[in-house]
Amino acid sequence: MTDRTAPIIETLSGAVRGERAGEIEVFRGIPFAAPPVGPLRWRPPQPVAPWEGIRDCTRFGDDCPQRSVIQLGSRAPGQSEDCLTLNIWRPVGEPDAPLPVMVWIFGGSFVYGSAAEDRADGTSFARDGVIHVTLNYRVGLFGFLAHPGLTAESPDDFSGNYGLLDQIAGLRWVQDNIARFGGDPDRVTAFGVSAGAASISLLLTSPIARGLFSQAILQSPGAFRPLATLQDAEAAGGRLGDDIAALRELSVDDLLDRQKLLEPAMRSLTGARVLRPIRDGHVIVEDDRDAFLSGRFAHVPLIVGSMTDEGSAAVAKWPIDTQDAFAELLETTFGDAGPDAAALYPVENDNDARPALGQLFGDTQFTYGTAALARAFAAAGLPVFRYVFTRRRPGKPDPRHSEDVGYVFDRADLAPRGDDNHRYDQVDVALAGAMHAAWASFAKSGKPIVAGLPWPKYDDAGTMVEFGNEIRVRAGWRQPHMAFLDRFQSRADPAR
Repeated sequence: MTDRTAPIIETLSGAVRGERAGEIEVFRGIPFAAPPVGPLRWRPPQPVAPWEGIRDCTRFGDDCPQRSVIQLGSRAPGQSEDCLTLNIWRPVGEPDAPLPVMVWIFGGSFVYGSAAEDRADGTSFARDGVIHVTLNYRVGLFGFLAHPGLTAESPDDFSGNYGLLDQIAGLRWVQDNIARFGGDPDRVTAFGVSAGAASISLLLTSPIARGLFSQAILQSPGAFRPLATLQDAEAAGGRLGDDIAALRELSVDDLLDRQKLLEPAMRSLTGARVLRPIRDGHVIVEDDRDAFLSGRFAHVPLIVGSMTDEGSAAVAKWPIDTQDAFAELLETTFGDAGPDAAALYPVENDNDARPALGQLFGDTQFTYGTAALARAFAAAGLPVFRYVFTRRRPGKPDPRHSEDVGYVFDRADLAPRGDDNHRYDQVDVALAGAMHAAWASFAKSGKPIVAGLPWPKYDDAGTMVEFGNEIRVRAGWRQPHMAFLDRFQSRADPAR
């Protein structure tokens, strides 16, 4: 029997049927591009083939193939290369006016992640009158392999960055179709965490992504890092072999086995990586640092922030357990600026090494990019709102990388990734409600309201909001460390 309450929307590719859950309607697994399989492996996303009839969109699509070291909470039925789908949550009924839209781009170091992750469920935003979208993109070797053979077959003379192109294709689909769901294509907020936030920061600089969203929220963005060149990434990709046709014939498992050939055991703290977005001359034409400092980026309102502990989880398995090993890392990373770094990250004995390593990783990979983005947007005269998240859950250490996600989605009850002993109390519930309300008000108006008051803009004093045991306005966060990294990065590029 046909469910007469099930919503049906006619998209440009065909009709889709979602499902109603109370006052929310959900559409899952809508394809926004052709399946990148067979000859379309390692090619830019292609238009989806139109379909006849009504397509059932009540189940999430597959995640991109990946091997994650932590539980993602994905509700996808499985993994496959046929993964370019998106999901939409919206309020029931026809709105009086088009609704604001938020598009979530997941994180996962560009090698794992899911648009079906439970902590990014859009129910809370839809209840607040915001249409929420999550989209998949290719990760790991499937999304970011550059190779001379792939470049040779490209009419645009590039390879790699397929995952970024997937995101662009998903955002274009939103521009073309979201009005049919009651959304306003002129009020699209792109937001994400970690690799998702880093992706958005790069899309802000990309000439082919211009106009696809009108504002952004970057949670712990990996920004202002050097990008690998196409040539460097091609050289790394060549380790897989020369024959692209043969590589396209490999099974998913074979490729996942080979991915470790491009994954270093320890990433460089100040150098470029290859299995992530690169400077390919087409999607990304310059380092984002250069683009932001020169004003060559999309001038949109921005929320950007970071956590107290951005690094300890990422370096848990690094073999840096002694004072000597940490001193060697500083020398290797900073050269003759190593003594300055040692003064900021003091290690008096072996027990100090791992905590200092976590701080150093977090500062170089996330906190510095957060601070630099806030300064660049403010210098361009744009409204930018910075935050730092310091709330310790009951019996837990400082909040780690991406723990703020559950709060943003008003789900203090959801455990952060990798936490099998979740604890929270009413302080967390209230904080989640306040953060969620701030994100929703920003999506609606570009002016976030936090705890009932306007969020003050970031300025030369470093004004920001602290989400901790209490919500308060403060100035500055790890400023001596940021100043050192700024000096080091500027010295590393004599052109500045």
